[in-house]
Amino acid sequence: MSSKGLEQFLTENLEDLKTKGLYNVIDPLESPNGPVIRINGRELINLSSNNYLGLATDERLKKVAVEAVNEFGVGSGAVRTINGTLELHVELEEKLAKFKKTEAAIAYQSGFMCNMAAISAVMDKNDAILSDELNHASIIDGCRLSRAKIIRFNHSDMEDLRAKAKEANESGQYNKIMVITDGVFSMDGDIAKLPEIVEIAEEFDLITYVDDAHGSGVLGEGAGTVKHFGLSDKVDFQIGTLSKAIGVVGGYVAGKQKLIDWLKVRSRPFLFSTSLTPADVAASIKAIELLTESTELNERLWENANYLKDGLQKLGFDIGHSETPITPCIIGDEVKTQEFSKRLNEEGVYAKSIVFPTVPRGTGRVRNMPSAAHTKEMLDQAISIYEKVGKELEII
Repeated sequence: MSSKGLEQFLTENLEDLKTKGLYNVIDPLESPNGPVIRINGRELINLSSNNYLGLATDERLKKVAVEAVNEFGVGSGAVRTINGTLELHVELEEKLAKFKKTEAAIAYQSGFMCNMAAISAVMDKNDAILSDELNHASIIDGCRLSRAKIIRFNHSDMEDLRAKAKEANESGQYNKIMVITDGVFSMDGDIAKLPEIVEIAEEFDLITYVDDAHGSGVLGEGAGTVKHFGLSDKVDFQIGTLSKAIGVVGGYVAGKQKLIDWLKVRSRPFLFSTSLTPADVAASIKAIELLTESTELNERLWENANYLKDGLQKLGFDIGHSETPITPCIIGDEVKTQEFSKRLNEEGVYAKSIVFPTVPRGTGRVRNMPSAAHTKEMLDQAISIYEKVGKELEII
C-alpha cells in the first residue's frame, strides 16, 4: 500500500466507524482513577474502572511503591533471565502461589501478555484448543500465536463443549487438547461453568486453562473463580491480573511447579521483555497481603454492586444476567448507546459505552463497574442520573 493509499484507507474507515457509532474517544483523566474522577475540569462519578477494590489509589500501596523506588530504582533494568529478577519478584510469586493455592506462580508485565506467553509455550500446530466463543481478545490472540487448531464452542454451552471435546479426542489428530475459558466474562459479568468444564476435561483428557482476570479479588473471597468452586487442584492454568482488583499492573500464571519452570524457560514475554518495575511489584505484594488478611474490601465491593444492580433493575434497565459486580445496561443500537453514555457524562456519571467489536453488533451497552471505594451517596446520585437520562432517551 502506497502512502496515498494508506491515507485513503484511514480516512474512509475512520469516518465509517464514526458514522456507525463505533469510534471510541479517549478521555484523559486529570485525577487519580478513584470513585470520582476529573475530566476537562469536571468531576464525574466513575463507573468505568476495573479498580474493583479501590486499591489503585490506596495509601498503603502508594507508600510501599515509593519505598521500593528509593531502594531499587524506577526500573528493574533487564529481563528476568539475565539480572532483572529482584528479590521482590520472587516474594510476589511466592505470595501469589499461596493466594491461589497452587505450587508456584510466574509474574508477567500484563494480563494480556500472560495469555500470549502461556498458551504458545505449551500448545503448538499439532494440538487443539477448545475456546469459549466469548473469551477475551488476549486469549484469542494467544491461541492464534500457538498455531494450534482452534475449535470454538458456544458460550457456556456444556453440551456443545462435550460434543466437540469428544470429537477432537476421538479423531486422534492432536497430541494435546486444551479447554480455555474466562472465569468471569467481562462484558456480561457471568461466571464460567467450571465444575462442568472440569468434569468434561477429566473425561476427555483435556488441559484446563482459566483466565480469571475479572474473578481474582472478586470471587472466592478474593482468591478467584477457581477457589469459588473449590477446584484449585483441578485446573492446570490459573491466569490472573495485577491490573484490576489488585490495583497495580501486570499479570501472572499459577499452577504446578513443573509448569512454571517450563514457562520460565520457554515463554517468550518472560525471556525477551524487561521485568515488572520494583514499585509495581512492591505494591502488588502489599495488595495480596491485604486480601489475604481480610475480606473487608471484597465484602464492600459486593455490597455496592448489589445496591447498584437493584437500583438499575428497579428502574427497568436491562442488566443482563450478570453474576458479578460487572453491571451492563444493554441498549442494543450502537448509536443510541453512544448517545446514552454521552448524556450520562453530561449529567455527571462516567460510564463508557461498549460496542462492536468488543461486543457483538446490536448488543451495545454501557458497562458499570462499581467498586469498594464508592459510597452509597455516590451510587444514589448515579442511579438518579440514570433514571433522568433513561427516560429522556426512552430507554426505560
